[in-house]
Amino acid sequence: MVAKLKTLKKLNLNIKSNQRHICKDLRTIEILTNNITLNFKENHDSIGINLDTSLIFKILSKTFENIKLTKIKNECDLNKLVKRKPKLVFSGIKYFQFKTKKIWLNEFLDIYGINYINSKKSSYDNVHDKSFAKIIMQKNNINTADFFTAKPKEYLNALSLPIKFPLFIKPLNGGDSIGIDQNSIVRNFKDFEKKVLDIDLNQNSSSIAETYLSGKEYTVGIIQDDLSESLIAMPIEIIVKKNSNGNRILDYNIKKNDLEKICIIKDPIIFEKVSELAKFAFHLLKGRLFGRIDIKMDDKGIPNFIEANLMPGLQKGYFYRSCSMNLKINYEQMITKISQNALNHPRKY
Repeated sequence: MVAKLKTLKKLNLNIKSNQRHICKDLRTIEILTNNITLNFKENHDSIGINLDTSLIFKILSKTFENIKLTKIKNECDLNKLVKRKPKLVFSGIKYFQFKTKKIWLNEFLDIYGINYINSKKSSYDNVHDKSFAKIIMQKNNINTADFFTAKPKEYLNALSLPIKFPLFIKPLNGGDSIGIDQNSIVRNFKDFEKKVLDIDLNQNSSSIAETYLSGKEYTVGIIQDDLSESLIAMPIEIIVKKNSNGNRILDYNIKKNDLEKICIIKDPIIFEKVSELAKFAFHLLKGRLFGRIDIKMDDKGIPNFIEANLMPGLQKGYFYRSCSMNLKINYEQMITKISQNALNHPRKY
């Protein structure tokens, strides 16, 4: 009897195993790599999302039958991809530079009707220049700090500045808080000139100067619902200790070394306010499938749009933590969800 039960148990396990195999999604997904992504070279301009492509392959292979890891070395490789016509391209690459020719990946895939996991290039263009994204917010009556752009020696004195001190200075382009440090809050013209010059020399970028917002800081992960095209907002609060100047600044070193504290938002009113702002901003910027919106309160507790990231990191950074803390899902579930959402809601060409 015991032997019979063991045999039945083994048979049931085999049936379940076969059912899992049979139920695997047969749609083809190609995970793109190049030398840069394989070497994890951070902050390279052509890479929007650094991916551990081997890990992504391993995760997706549990749910999808036809997963291919494709290394793109030249334009010929891209043309071969088009001929294979996968149902989905999973990639964080913004563009390929082939000798003198630059090919923007998502723009290229759009031409051939091939789906991918994130937003269109035109949507990315909306957020790459931080001032452009803020102009879109202003035109649609979304709260965002007053701002202006600046280059070294562009302004002669404090009276010539469009808005008053204190100001928050950061690079006009780029992400990951690169170029932000304890000198980013400026209260006089001398410090303003110094910080703008520093960004010009070290980041090769113009600056954006904003009215300094002294309130709490939030980031809101946005992900599309599995069964509809509605957006789910996943806000978290970011808490930073005061620096030697008495300011709380989420700078590059704090992000790099994980020195900030991340908290779920327990206040339902604040949760609702930042969630609705983030979803509306994501919609205005024409984001698709997933992204992240940064928000900060002013001294009156009013949430303000700061900036958007339509290609947020898919390692264990803010986007993952917003998913984990709000949806109670793990890393594998997040990656699978992103892929399934893209497959279930293909772009309309």
